[in-house]
Amino acid sequence: MKKAVCGARLFDGESFHDGLALVFAGSKFVGLAAERRVPADVEIIRADGLILAPGFVDLQVNGGGGVLFNNEPSLSGIETICRAHQQFGTTSLLPTLITDTRETVIKAVAAGKAAHAAGVPGFLGLHLEGPHLALAKKGTHDPALIRPMAAEDCDFLAENAGSFGVALTTIAPESVRRQQVSRLAQAGFTVSLGHTATSCATAGEYRMAGASMATHLFNAMSPLNHREPGLVGAVLSDGGLSCGLIADGYHVDPVAMGVALRAKRGPGRIFLVTDAMSVTGTDMESFTLNGRTIYRGEGRLKLEDGTLAGADTDMLTCVRNCHRMLGVPLGEALRMASLYPADAVGAHHKGRLAEGADADFVLLGEDLSLKATYVGGARVFAAA
Repeated sequence: MKKAVCGARLFDGESFHDGLALVFAGSKFVGLAAERRVPADVEIIRADGLILAPGFVDLQVNGGGGVLFNNEPSLSGIETICRAHQQFGTTSLLPTLITDTRETVIKAVAAGKAAHAAGVPGFLGLHLEGPHLALAKKGTHDPALIRPMAAEDCDFLAENAGSFGVALTTIAPESVRRQQVSRLAQAGFTVSLGHTATSCATAGEYRMAGASMATHLFNAMSPLNHREPGLVGAVLSDGGLSCGLIADGYHVDPVAMGVALRAKRGPGRIFLVTDAMSVTGTDMESFTLNGRTIYRGEGRLKLEDGTLAGADTDMLTCVRNCHRMLGVPLGEALRMASLYPADAVGAHHKGRLAEGADADFVLLGEDLSLKATYVGGARVFAAA
């Protein structure tokens, strides 16, 4: 049966519209229609006074709902993480495995295959962040587990690409050869540069080899200096690179975020990621990662030495921060949370309210409070 959402100010991923209804059938959008022309046999969902927008797409989610993907690389772990983020408007996400053992990577891929086969609501694919990174920019990643990409690592990833949905991996040029990047990209991986001290020139060479993204802009990467622009300079100047941004107000200063947004050359875009950990959606005060305790407090997650360890945020908060803290127009903030990340990994059936796209959407109040989340046409969250 067809359903139509009526009465809302509708943002289709590109523009705002008034007087239009969003029509969907089952898990897919049928399209937009004038409200006065919605057939009588279509079930109406009233959303008067609300904002209707594409569901959020988060490409970097380490955990949620009390589960850290590294600690529970399983189908049930993925299900819990996806559910936890739906209460913040995220309708598609990539459970993210940060640097770990080869055995844990294998388990994570197996879990991703199971989640993909089962059609877990909200599961888009996997992000393997490491272990092939640079020790000099390790961040919270365990240095004992960081290592160069061996032939068997590249073979395993290439052979499994496509088996678990969207495939994204973060690598450092210090630990991965250009030929390996080319092979992974040809196999179907989106290759992202991150946790690296690479030069701007080397970053450009890796982009030509097949890398198309950078991981959490400014964090754990070579900075923009006047004689060596680093990876930050490469990202901002190279239209072939998209990049994630953690807009929690702690990982990147608002001034730096604003400068980056004004400087970014297209068609590559800056999009929002949360880098969320297991605490999202819970009142947990600490958790463990690779045997180390991470503490929660004052809006941040930190190791005992003060190193930031993921983020204590969610996509809706990041959208609000962009709009209110940085003055980004609401439409652009919404695109940064939906259309841009979806397009960055080639998931063109996400992040837009268009015919044939997945029926993933959110209903927001004028104050940007979340009223409801729909995944595949089914309501998975409703505010009390």
